[in-house]
Amino acid sequence: MAAPPARARADYDYLIKLLLIGDSGVGKSCLLLRFSDGSFTTGFISTIGIDFKIRTIELDGKRIKLQIWDTAGQERFRTITTAYYRGAMGILLVYDVTDEASFNNIRNWIRNIEQHASDNVNKILVGNKADMDESERAVPTSKGQALADEYGIKFFETSAKTNLNVEEVFFFHSKRHKTKAC
Repeated sequence: MAAPPARARADYDYLIKLLLIGDSGVGKSCLLLRFSDGSFTTGFISTIGIDFKIRTIELDGKRIKLQIWDTAGQERFRTITTAYYRGAMGILLVYDVTDEASFNNIRNWIRNIEQHASDNVNKILVGNKADMDESERAVPTSKGQALADEYGIKFFETSAKTNLNVEEVFFFHSKRHKTKAC
């Protein structure tokens, strides 16, 4: 009798599901493309519903498969996207540093997380488009940091265009989750 086939070994040690949320136009898709494909586009194509990319990274000798979900920021897709909150291990709350309304809406996004995500989900506040000229900035770094401090979460400013802190945000999330899992 032949032995059963050996089970295929997973090509990763950890699987981490991350979710990008925030208003439409803040750069969630650009952050995802920069991290997953190393590319950037200046064209704006609104995400319809939900999209995702996968990237496997190595951290402390372990292979971590990141499944990153990009959600539509428009209100009309909210019921679709909130269904993905439950399975997320980490959520990046993204706003545009040149758009104060997107920053002010972060509290609404946090309320959505509290209603639909697991209690222990990791959250990071991300002020995107930090490469923009200082005269275009509507949200000072100190204001972003103060909001993050208020909620007890980590804060980064990023630029998908220049790749500022993009790797750092995703690696920070991965390291935090890997530490919790050990």
